[in-house]
Amino acid sequence: MDVTERDHVRYNRAFWDGDSDAYQDAHGDALDHAPLAWGAYRIPESELQILGDVGGRDILELGCGAAQWSIALARLGARIVGLDLSQRQLEHARQRDARVPLVNANGEQLPFTSNSFDIVFCDHGAMSFCEPTTILAEVARVLRPAGTLAFCGTHPLLYLTYDLEKKGQTKKLRMDYGALGKMDLDDGTIDWALPPSEWITLLRSAGFGVERLVELRPLPSTATTYEDFAPPKWAQRWPAEWIWMASRETS
Repeated sequence: MDVTERDHVRYNRAFWDGDSDAYQDAHGDALDHAPLAWGAYRIPESELQILGDVGGRDILELGCGAAQWSIALARLGARIVGLDLSQRQLEHARQRDARVPLVNANGEQLPFTSNSFDIVFCDHGAMSFCEPTTILAEVARVLRPAGTLAFCGTHPLLYLTYDLEKKGQTKKLRMDYGALGKMDLDDGTIDWALPPSEWITLLRSAGFGVERLVELRPLPSTATTYEDFAPPKWAQRWPAEWIWMASRETS
């Protein structure tokens, strides 16, 4: 990795180690209650059908946090491994279920042999916090041919309409489209937010075929503990999150 990559990895690790307790206090119960669900508004996997039948599949969760997804998938018969950059997040995961294999590592340097997994996925995990070209190459390496990559992340619209001075979401475009990319805003994490054309280009270059793109919008009655991230009235009108689903090409 170059210096810039080392800097964002080190920064994000320190952020999550420091914020983990507060994050789990705020969101842990909701995530425990609906572990098999996507995004801030916990839209059920049973409705979206992103991962499909997980029984007997080798699965890697990239950026598992307290491993709510991984624990639930293990109970469905998946051979799951949870990976996270933050050791403190993994301590929360072990408190929930010490039987699920957990790995403390950087998503840009996956400590697994090639062709190890049938599915690699994350729900606002490492695909948001890692340099996209690097992590896509690593995911392609550890996935088996025809394996599935699925990741949920922040929709570019949420960045484009964010008012930095007021620190809140608006109904107007506040950022140039060309400013999307590496996002280092306020005092949060360092993330990547790419336009769809760039994701398609990078996925194709890494040997993936795009299967689905799901733009998430909750029903009016849907509650969330992430109102500061995606205000309900805003998220009902425009997608605050999206899920990309791609398959590793066989040749």
